[in-house]
Amino acid sequence: MPANIGTYGPGDVVPEAHLLDLTLFISTDLVLVATDEMANVFDYDPLLAEIDRIAGECHYETQERLMTRIAAACVRHDEVQGLEMCLSKRPVMRGSGNLGVRLVLDGNAVSSLRGHPV
Repeated sequence: MPANIGTYGPGDVVPEAHLLDLTLFISTDLVLVATDEMANVFDYDPLLAEIDRIAGECHYETQERLMTRIAAACVRHDEVQGLEMCLSKRPVMRGSGNLGVRLVLDGNAVSSLRGHPV
């Protein structure tokens, strides 16, 4: 479900799309595998379903709040050791351009977020 982010007034540029770019850092044991079996890798499909649910759950005033909730969903999976996320919107000026916010969580930040849910 598309995310509903921001509040726009007359004359404001209303984005056509919000784009999520998410990279998960997973243990090499779950990436460098000897056999081609789902049991040997991190199944991210449940996480994608959770992100889709979170995105469509409510109106977000800021993309940062949506990113916070997505990051919290990611770190609930022990397999996730770090992540890099960018949430951007387009267009931002006169029908062109992208603008986004990037979040990078290393292992220490992931551990901290796990210890302090948001």
